[in-house]
Amino acid sequence: MRTYETVTIVKPQLSDGEVGEFVTKAKELITKNGGEVTSEEKLGRRKFTHEVNHVRDGFYLYLKFKANPEFIGTWNEAMKLNEKVLRSMVMLANEIKAKPAVATK
Repeated sequence: MRTYETVTIVKPQLSDGEVGEFVTKAKELITKNGGEVTSEEKLGRRKFTHEVNHVRDGFYLYLKFKANPEFIGTWNEAMKLNEKVLRSMVMLANEIKAKPAVATK
């Protein structure tokens, strides 16, 4: 499994309860497909620099999860079909590994 990060922007008209419900369903989608959510963060409402689908702001959500590479296609399709989502982007997370200690004489 690989570690991924996703930022999803949902419509600003959604209430806090609806946003919470969306996050719960997104996490369920990941876990039902054999993944594991490692962190989540609600980044709040923010204004866009330009209109997206005739909308000027949105609610930003961040999820970090582990999943198989085949799942990313499923995730992208689910986000495209969800009418609450304005934009969604998945990125492979850079895992910073510690450098081995140098032995001193």
